[in-house]
Amino acid sequence: MTQQPNPLAVQEFLTGIVDYPAGKEQLVQNAEQAGADEEVLRALRTLPDRTYDGPDSVSAEVAQGT
Repeated sequence: MTQQPNPLAVQEFLTGIVDYPAGKEQLVQNAEQAGADEEVLRALRTLPDRTYDGPDSVSAEVAQGT
């Protein structure tokens, strides 16, 4: 099993998203532009393809180890 990044580390790369809800693709693109490392990008790419209503919902999903 691959270890998931700390959800707070993931949020660090999503600070540019001010308009939630946001889709998975928007989360990944924002993190890429913010210079996220591969571990964070992998965690975001494996999220379910849905709309997230805020950083807390993204963190919760990452913490579940999807």
